[in-house]
Amino acid sequence: MEPLRSLLVVDDDHDILFSLQDALEMEGYHVVTAASGREAREALRQGLRPDLILLDLMMPDVSGWAFRAWQRSQEEFADIPVIIVSGQGLSAAEVSRLGVNGYLPKPLDLDALLSTVARFMPQERQPGVASW
Repeated sequence: MEPLRSLLVVDDDHDILFSLQDALEMEGYHVVTAASGREAREALRQGLRPDLILLDLMMPDVSGWAFRAWQRSQEEFADIPVIIVSGQGLSAAEVSRLGVNGYLPKPLDLDALLSTVARFMPQERQPGVASW
């Protein structure tokens, strides 16, 4: 059996965190959640190696910006693709400076979320198309 593709979802809003987890798990992904940049950092340090990170920017404790700066400085984690999921309006230049793979504005469009996630998953398996 093929392993599930995994995501790390980082957001301090628990309603958003669990809604994303539910939607992505229904598509067949394995989802690990973190309620802060600090929790996300610890998960990676403890051996988590997700295929993709969905990252909010505005969080107390360790912000998405601080987490991203740390991630980029760590050779073993720097190549994990990151999609910013934020209500903070970002310009293309700001997205570029963060060095991320994409940006999805809140409130999220479910179809845009799922197609973006599928685009950055390894090609061995892409869930999302239900068979009848």
